[in-house]
Amino acid sequence: MSVPVSGSSAGPLRRALVASVLCCSLLGGAVACGGDEADTTTAAATPTGSSTAEKQKYAKTRFVANAGLAAGATYQWIVKPYREGRFRKGADGRTFALVKAGLAGAFTYNRLKAAVRNAKGDPLLSKAVAPLDKGIEKLRTMGGKLRDGTIDEKDVNSFESVITDVKDAGKSAGAPVKDKVPSTSELGG
Repeated sequence: MSVPVSGSSAGPLRRALVASVLCCSLLGGAVACGGDEADTTTAAATPTGSSTAEKQKYAKTRFVANAGLAAGATYQWIVKPYREGRFRKGADGRTFALVKAGLAGAFTYNRLKAAVRNAKGDPLLSKAVAPLDKGIEKLRTMGGKLRDGTIDEKDVNSFESVITDVKDAGKSAGAPVKDKVPSTSELGG
């Protein structure tokens, strides 16, 4: 007669042994039951790509998301503070506002470029966005101007104009864009 020993490592060892025996027996059973139909399992395991309709659907969704983030960042951290005078010399919180605006400028450029890439997945959206590439490229250097505090009314209007053009292009292609303000941590990431 065996006496159970409490506090020993027999319990975990026994469970590990039972688990490994059970796995081996299941695996052995699965291998033994297999037939000579190797060709059908290969065909079933082959991944299929997304259909054209799925790519177009997701292209519009991604376009709307990226363009919305760009529009929200532009308004929240560039246009609004500029109109409030927070970029003027001597303004309270000017340095912090300019740093956030610089990050927002770089973020906006990045998200607009991503939106244009997304638009290429949808023929109608691609045609609507194609003429905007030059305007978006002009924004490339704006992040530095914002950080340096050398931005003026013309630069702010350039941001607004590009965002308005992107929104209009999306709307004309059936992908209306709404502003979505990213968090401060998303700007720097």
